[in-house]
Amino acid sequence: MTALSLARRLADHMQRFLGDGPFLQTGGWTHMGAVICDASFHARCKYEATLRPRLLRLQTDWPDAATVHGFQRRLATEDLAVAMNFNHSRKVATAHAITDLLAAKGVDTRDELHAWLDHETNRAALRTVKGVGPKSVDYIGNLVGRSQVAVDVHLRAFAADAGVPHLRYEELRAVYEGAAALLGHDQGGLEHAVWRYKSGPV
Repeated sequence: MTALSLARRLADHMQRFLGDGPFLQTGGWTHMGAVICDASFHARCKYEATLRPRLLRLQTDWPDAATVHGFQRRLATEDLAVAMNFNHSRKVATAHAITDLLAAKGVDTRDELHAWLDHETNRAALRTVKGVGPKSVDYIGNLVGRSQVAVDVHLRAFAADAGVPHLRYEELRAVYEGAAALLGHDQGGLEHAVWRYKSGPV
């Protein structure tokens, strides 16, 4: 099947199970510590019940970490696992590595990261961080207000339910982008609607 026919198949499945929308973007975060921690900790956890409350508390407890450099200064003197109440050494290490990379590249604010992600060389630089793949890069974009499709297990399952065969990450992302265009919906908003539908009750 062609990419267009797969996009049409997925779009039909979306209309059947999700309705006509509108599907709005979540907006992400303005606090860069929350952006980095969301990107680093979200995999394989109950987002609304487990991670989101910790991110909200982090913003309150570490208001000076609203910039990358502010967050980096906090990380130099405090234990992120304690601050997040999330004892996972690999995810903590990913948060530290993303912070150090962005700081080294001169990226400090949400708006700066939003613009920085326009360039493929910068997206590739993020992927050099252990634990950061193409999905994480797209997800980080959504966390700073970009409108992208970050293909995770829920989006893969929804596409499989629609009869879309297993595709490489970039191919399936393109099919989702095509479906959003066919339906006239925001990419990030539609992606989040699929995620909510497949992730089930909190």
